[in-house]
Amino acid sequence: MTNLMKRPVVLGCCLWITGYVLALYSELRWLTWTTSALLLVALIVIYALRLPGRQPLCALLLVGVAFGYYQGVDQRNVTALPLAQQQRLNPDGSEVTLLGRFSSPVTVDGDRASFTVEAATVRFQDEAFPLGGESVQVSLRLLEQAQQAGASGWRRGDALTLTGTLRSPSPARNFGGFDYRRYLRLHHTHWLLAASGVDQAQVEPAAARFGIVQLLRWNDELRDALSRRMDLIFPAPQAGFMKSMLIGLTDDLDPERFQQFSELGLTHILAISGLNIAVFLGVCIGLMRRMKLTKETYLLICIWLLPFYILLTGASPSIVRAGLMSMVGLFAARKGLMKDVLHIMAIVAWIMLLWNPYYVLDISFQLSFLVTLGLILGVQRVNDLLMPCIPSSILRNTASITLVSQVISFPVSIYYFNQFSLLSWLANAILVPVISLVVFPAGLLATASGIVYVPAGKGLGIGISWLNGAIFWSTDQLQQLQVFKQIWPTPSLIWIILYYLLLVAIYWLWRRLAESRLEQQPVNLESPQARTKFNVPMWLGCTCGCFLMLLWIGYTPERWNRTGIVQFIDVGQGDAILIRTPYGKHILIDGGGTLTFRKAGESWKTRKDPYEVGAKLLVPLLKKRGVHQLDLVVLTHEDADHSGGLQAVASQMRVSQFLFNGTFKPGAQTAQLFETLVARKVPLLPANASHWIQLDPQTKFRILYPMEEEAQQLEIVKEQNAQSVVFLLEMQGTRWLFTGDMEKESERKVLDFMKGHPAFLERNSNGNKDAAHLVDVLKIAHHGSKTSTTQEWLDYWRPSLAVISVGAVNSYGHPAPDVLQRLNEGGIAVFRTDQMGEVQVEVRETGLFFRKKLSGP
Repeated sequence: MTNLMKRPVVLGCCLWITGYVLALYSELRWLTWTTSALLLVALIVIYALRLPGRQPLCALLLVGVAFGYYQGVDQRNVTALPLAQQQRLNPDGSEVTLLGRFSSPVTVDGDRASFTVEAATVRFQDEAFPLGGESVQVSLRLLEQAQQAGASGWRRGDALTLTGTLRSPSPARNFGGFDYRRYLRLHHTHWLLAASGVDQAQVEPAAARFGIVQLLRWNDELRDALSRRMDLIFPAPQAGFMKSMLIGLTDDLDPERFQQFSELGLTHILAISGLNIAVFLGVCIGLMRRMKLTKETYLLICIWLLPFYILLTGASPSIVRAGLMSMVGLFAARKGLMKDVLHIMAIVAWIMLLWNPYYVLDISFQLSFLVTLGLILGVQRVNDLLMPCIPSSILRNTASITLVSQVISFPVSIYYFNQFSLLSWLANAILVPVISLVVFPAGLLATASGIVYVPAGKGLGIGISWLNGAIFWSTDQLQQLQVFKQIWPTPSLIWIILYYLLLVAIYWLWRRLAESRLEQQPVNLESPQARTKFNVPMWLGCTCGCFLMLLWIGYTPERWNRTGIVQFIDVGQGDAILIRTPYGKHILIDGGGTLTFRKAGESWKTRKDPYEVGAKLLVPLLKKRGVHQLDLVVLTHEDADHSGGLQAVASQMRVSQFLFNGTFKPGAQTAQLFETLVARKVPLLPANASHWIQLDPQTKFRILYPMEEEAQQLEIVKEQNAQSVVFLLEMQGTRWLFTGDMEKESERKVLDFMKGHPAFLERNSNGNKDAAHLVDVLKIAHHGSKTSTTQEWLDYWRPSLAVISVGAVNSYGHPAPDVLQRLNEGGIAVFRTDQMGEVQVEVRETGLFFRKKLSGP
């Protein structure tokens, strides 16, 4: 604290961030910009009058000022569209005509063009409303390949009149899922506009006029030109990687390569940050020194060049942080002012947070400042502590930088990505120096040479591609070592705070221990001083033990939870059900899937990184919930809306067993899934009617369908619904029936079998039902289609609750009105994912408890 008092700017920035964090986790509606300004005046008066106890009081007031400032900004982050008109909007969208200007470059990917519009007016059928320049996110579907060129020709600042469907962004539909509405709101965007065909847009090019917009247009054109030139310089598979690293363009980056780097903790390599600034300044200063410019002159030139470089590389929070720090540092060096790096970093953080308070929630901002702070404060200190262990200064510096950056970034990384590789330190220690000291500078040189003469740049690009090939081979090998990949559930804020506090305590005790060993003074253990002396080794051991215990708790926070839970995940039009048993077993039933209807000759519609339910929704949710492995995956049948998402699951998660219906549906997607399972040596279990199979002391299941004997080879079946796996699950005295997409004929076969075996469903000793054929929860088959869920089926099972997994927007008419009517007449409570989002049912000693993500009926 004493050191912070000597750095008032650093202390003030910490207090300011504290105010923001308090505003995020609480709400005081009376604390707005006005009260914040009054608190600021009070702070200045108290400090100027030098009143007693002014320091803690001023610190408290500064936290209040920051709280009010953040809340004031947040309260004004609302749409300009009148509330009355918002309430008239159709939930599925309303037809409007939007007038405004392009406020971003146009990104064309397959059959979609996306961009943002600075909207001036939105016109409904009967009335127009001014939006005052409000940002609107636009998604334009292209109807033919020729429209790609037309959309690509639109530029920032061009006037636009566009007719389409206006709707509010979708909130998160699953617990812990990505909240697109919140994401856009943090970017001051409240509306989405969807349109089809470029003929719906009338575009007028902006007049050439010098200003901010014109500068941004030039910047966009320069980035596009650099991108095209880099496509010529670097081989096709690596051009996207080099663009991301050199100029911050990620559109052409291979998604699988990004996933690989993410799992190994190497994504910072692909982010434009301080390294780019350092190399840029090094080149500029070197050239200007050769030109015999004075120090004051070339420092001033560099200060003016940095804003343009920041824009050129995309102006992400990390590059803005590095660029502003460099500008402040260069200015301080030119004027001979303060040289404290912590002060410079605090000034930059404060400027960015005043400009946009939502930066405090940005992962790039958080990681950039945390790691930079850790490197400033920790590297030299850790270096000193490692000196007795690692004599070599080069190895010691490398170890210090790697250790500090890893431990500082760890909580933030698992909070956002829910994964950590134990080989991350090795990948960073080996690959980061090669990429930063060789690949990056050589890439800059190749790009600069290619701008002047393409063959020269291409020659250098080929040499770089060989080195990149070796790097990619290394990451491929490291990624295949799945045993080192860990999945962490999202930690709480308390856990993160305890992590950093224990980390500081370990360093302090370690330093005390090192200092006491250097003194090497003999101690009389019988003396009173020795008995009362602070026992550093004991406290260090206890603190390290607490730290390991904290990690263990963070890795498996549900270890002692003995309640079962069934989670009907909203994957749109499809099924995905995650079950956690009372003893921590995880069962996944189906994996959803993205339905695509692509005709021959429409390959141009394919997107570079299309939305895929498994990779974009299901796997991130499994990781966020701390699912380290799936003890059983059940694929009820192989239709795309049930099996499509399992490819990502099989590729990224550990699967112990895979149960399927014993048939094979021809298709590349199904073939790839089974090839992945076989390659990863996952046991494949064809389903057949079985006896009860015990999963844990309180959970068992029994397969009811298919009933055929085990086949010697896979049967080819194109129509899969009638082959769906149907099974019963008993958990803590409750009974669940899962039905896939079974049809009426399958229901009849199951009922005939059940009626012929009256003792089949005897309740266990924990049961409390008075009829053997009751189930507590029934998963309605085939998304509520009229092809299943007959009256006889419901009469036999008599469920108390039914759950329908169905897409909010589907063209099949699911669920069928007849099915809903039968459920209603039977007095069966119905939960639907289309209306309620994810539905979770928790089994407690006192009964079943339900919660839904959205406030549906």
